[in-house]
Amino acid sequence: MAAPVIQSELQCATCAGQCVYDPAVQALKCASCGNVTSLETADDDAAAEEFPFDPLVSAPEAQIDFDSIVHRCETCGGSVTFVAQSLSTRCSYCDGPVVVETKDRGYEPMALIPFRVPEQGAQTLAQAWVRKRIAAPSDLAGVVANARVAGLYVPFWTFDSDELIQYWASYRVRRNKRTETRQTSGVLRMRFDDMLVPASHHVTPLIRDGILHDFYPERLRPYRAGYLSGFAAEQHHQTLSEGLERKGNEKALLIRNRIKGHVKKSGVHNIRYHTDTSGIHYRRILLPVWILHYEYNGRAKKVVVCGIEGRAYGERPYSAWKLAGYAAVLTTLAVGLGLAWGAAGLI
Repeated sequence: MAAPVIQSELQCATCAGQCVYDPAVQALKCASCGNVTSLETADDDAAAEEFPFDPLVSAPEAQIDFDSIVHRCETCGGSVTFVAQSLSTRCSYCDGPVVVETKDRGYEPMALIPFRVPEQGAQTLAQAWVRKRIAAPSDLAGVVANARVAGLYVPFWTFDSDELIQYWASYRVRRNKRTETRQTSGVLRMRFDDMLVPASHHVTPLIRDGILHDFYPERLRPYRAGYLSGFAAEQHHQTLSEGLERKGNEKALLIRNRIKGHVKKSGVHNIRYHTDTSGIHYRRILLPVWILHYEYNGRAKKVVVCGIEGRAYGERPYSAWKLAGYAAVLTTLAVGLGLAWGAAGLI
């Protein structure tokens, strides 16, 4: 695992100023003199290593104290850490007020993927996403342009496992004019490789979906203070058992869909199954997102931009006038088609 966070890593070797990680150059950059310092090491490839877990023999992981500034939100309860001084007084997740603390205890991440999209790039991508929204208010782009932008590393698990699944299910067949229900059973194998599972309940579906499409293990880097400098990070607080329980919930839908495909019948329902899990490997990692917080008509909303590839997802309002206009156009078209068909004797 990586060494503990060391504040001296963030000090410029040229002028002793404060350095922050700059996604545009993929390195530390001094805020005073502009000197750039690479964070690459000969051991970077080892960051993708996965760790085996056997519930019968593996010992519990030890927690550590993070020597960092902690912002604990008074609204959603989320806590994020900063390895350098932060000027923000708002929660990165929900934009609520925060209480500043000095200690955070949890489990050290094994690796992270650094930000690749800079803040200005995230704002541009969010604006592009807004412009593509149908029936969005005309002033929405201007509102989002003034959104508060938070760069945040969020905690995830990756899990590998082999599943031997025995299942029982029902399906429907049509015989003459009757529908009959029949039973079936079978055995199949599934392999989960680098299954991403959120390691915090603050990682909402909006944040998760913005990241799941863009995970490449070869981009993982050792957990170092330099990558976090200038950004917030929610550290890992879940135990491995809690992570595996969350994984079980996430994989249930995938298993059910695989069973439906294995049965190869229509109307598959009442699925029951038992799975024997083996070959478990895991990582504790941090993944980067930009969250743009804005308000529209007094309602808090957000746009999420993946810090790896720039994919944007978000919450948006609708224009009542535009919706009414679209409805009027569709109604006119429907009436016109009806009249035309009637005149042609088609109805």
